[in-house]
Amino acid sequence: MKAVEVRKMSAAELDAKLVELKKDLFNLRLQHATNQLDNPIRIAEVKKDIARVKTILREQQGR
Repeated sequence: MKAVEVRKMSAAELDAKLVELKKDLFNLRLQHATNQLDNPIRIAEVKKDIARVKTILREQQGR
C-alpha cells in the first residue's frame, strides 16, 4: 500500500483499514509461530502499512 493511496482515504476508512491490518498481523504471527507462514517478509510489510496508516491519521487530526 502506498502513502498516496492512504492519503485519499477518510478517517473512518483509515480506522477500518487499521483494524484490518492489525488482524492480518495477528494471523501472520500465528502462522509464523506454527511454522505455516510462506512469506515471512509479509509481516514487515504489514507493520509498515500499520505505521503508514497511523501516521496519516495523526496528520489528519492536526488539521
